Amino acid sequence: MLLRRAVAVELEVARGLNRLLYSVEAMYLNIVREVVAYAVKHNITNPTQLHRLFYSKYRQEYPSLNSQLVIQAIRQSSEITKSFIEKRRRGLVGKSYPEVKAVSIRFTEMAWGYGKFIGSTAPIGLSYPYPVVELRSG
Repeated sequence: MLLRRAVAVELEVARGLNRLLYSVEAMYLNIVREVVAYAVKHNITNPTQLHRLFYSKYRQEYPSLNSQLVIQAIRQSSEITKSFIEKRRRGLVGKSYPEVKAVSIRFTEMAWGYGKFIGSTAPIGLSYPYPVVELRSG
């Protein structure tokens, strides 16, 4: 049995941090769009093959972007491509390419953990009363 977890975090952040998050999202979205366009054109859905083709390019193009985010963007591109090709095969789409308007940025355990996140964003002022929740991984 495979168990996945997702955590949505909503914080009020300083303007500088907001710009940083926006720039990360813009880089990630650009990678996804470019890889999806190539993958659909060449009918490549294998994430390993896409990784071999694009990882080095995007690490050089976006050196400030965490390597795990580049990997996740390529994997997400593979998922979008697979879904689009399957829908096109069934005749459910009328477009030749998918429109990637927004992305869900995914962090792996290696790139992100709750403890790391709290440490990296501190100090953040919260107004109480908020429940205290202790999170443990594993």
